[in-house]
Amino acid sequence: MPHFVIEYTYSADTAAGRDQHRTAHRAWLADLVEQQTVIVSGPYADDSGAFIVVDAADTATVEQLVTRDPFVIHGLVPAHRIIEWTPVLGVLSH
Repeated sequence: MPHFVIEYTYSADTAAGRDQHRTAHRAWLADLVEQQTVIVSGPYADDSGAFIVVDAADTATVEQLVTRDPFVIHGLVPAHRIIEWTPVLGVLSH
């Protein structure tokens, strides 16, 4: 399966909402980790966004996943992009 990177861009205006929905957002991610769909995820240190690496069949599947994120459902991710990614060295390159 291809790897995809989901890059979230956050806004300072949505910080309080993200705090409010963080538990549900992380539960959503944890479920996807358990299913071995999400490989790794986490916010940027400056709180300007987040990075999620997933295994999925195609971009449409990844878009469908994003729509189920509580942060997205509650309008807390002003922008995101999905990029197909091919790791060639390291742990994820297998």
